[in-house]
Amino acid sequence: MPSAYADLNPSPRLLLGPGPSAVHPRVLRAMSTPLLGYTDPEFWKLMDETQELLRHAFQTANALTLPVSGTGMAGMEAVLSNLLEPGDPLLVCAAGFFGNRLEEVALRHGALVTKLEKPWGDVFNLPEIEAALQKSGAKVVAIVQAETSTGALQPMEGLAEVVHRHGALLVMDCVTSLGGVAVKLDEWGVDAAYSGTQKCLGCPPGLAPVSLSQGARDKIRARTQPLSAWYFDLEMLAKYWGGDRAYHHTVSGTLVYALREGLRLVAEEGLEARWARHRRNAEYLWQEMAELDLVPLVPPAHRLPTLTTVRVPEGVDEARVRTRLRDEYNIEVGAGFGPLKGKVWRVGLMGYSSRRENVTLLLGALREILK
Repeated sequence: MPSAYADLNPSPRLLLGPGPSAVHPRVLRAMSTPLLGYTDPEFWKLMDETQELLRHAFQTANALTLPVSGTGMAGMEAVLSNLLEPGDPLLVCAAGFFGNRLEEVALRHGALVTKLEKPWGDVFNLPEIEAALQKSGAKVVAIVQAETSTGALQPMEGLAEVVHRHGALLVMDCVTSLGGVAVKLDEWGVDAAYSGTQKCLGCPPGLAPVSLSQGARDKIRARTQPLSAWYFDLEMLAKYWGGDRAYHHTVSGTLVYALREGLRLVAEEGLEARWARHRRNAEYLWQEMAELDLVPLVPPAHRLPTLTTVRVPEGVDEARVRTRLRDEYNIEVGAGFGPLKGKVWRVGLMGYSSRRENVTLLLGALREILK
C-alpha cells in the first residue's frame, strides 16, 4: 500500500453541466460547522428550520416535507415506493430519460405501469394525458417537470385538476427546477414531489427534498401491504423529522447544515427574483449562442431556463469540444445520451452557477474552440 497520498487539490472546474452545480461559498462555510448529535435539541431546531425553509421553496404547507438521505433518485424511489403497492396502476408520462426512469423504478416495486410516451424534448398537453388516464385507470400519475436529459419544461397548470377528476394522485419530479423555476405545489395541486440539493439549490448532492399532501399520506396509511422499502418509509421519517423524534437513521448533520444555508439563500434572494435570475441568464445564453450558429433543441415556449440542450453543429466532434472545454478552460458541460447521444451538449445554469459572467466565459471558450 502506498505510504502517502497527495493533498486533495481538485482542478477549479466551472460546473456548467447537468449537475452537480457550483456550491455557494456560504454553503461551503456552513459545512465546516462542528457536528451535533442527531438527538441534540439544538439539532432538532435546525431540522425544524430546514423543513420550514423547504416548505417555502416548494410553496406548500404540507406537514410531510423533509429531505430524504440520498440523491434525487432517493426522492424518486421514496415517493413511488410509498404511494404504490404491488398491482397498483400507474401512468407515467415519459419524454426523456427520467420519465423512463420513473417507469423502471415503479416496475421494480410491482406497479402496473402504463407509459404515455413522446419524443425526447417534447412536452405533454392536458387532453392527451386525460385520454391516457381514462384508458389506464391509473390511481397515480407521474411526470417530470424539468427533464434534465432534454432541457424541456413541462407545463403544470391545470394538470392536477385533470388527475384528481379521475380519482388519482399527481407525482412531480422537480429535481432540476426547485429553486430555479416556479414550483408551486399547493397552487398547482401536486400531491407528491421530490427534488435534489445539487442543482438549483446550490448545495452538494446527498439529500433529496420531498413533500407529500395529506391526500398522498392518506393513501400511504391505507396500504394493504407492508412497504417494501424500510429506509424510505416516509411516515417513519416524518416521526424523526417531527413528532416524537423517533430514531430512524443517522442523518448527515453536515448536509443538513448545507441545505439549511442553501435554502436561507433562496429565501433571502426571494423566489420570484431567483426564478427571474435563472430566466435572465438563460436568455442571455440563448441570444449569444445564436451568434455562434448554436441552436437549442427545445423551442422557446417549453425551454428550461436551468438547463439548455444545444444542438451540435454538423461536422463538429462534440466529445472533443467538451474535452477541450474541460482541459483548456476548466469548464464542464454535459453530453447527450439515449437518442440525443452525440447530438447535443447540455449546459446547466443552476443555482450559484447561474451567473452572467459564467455565460460569458463559456461563450468565449466556445468561440475559440469552434472557430
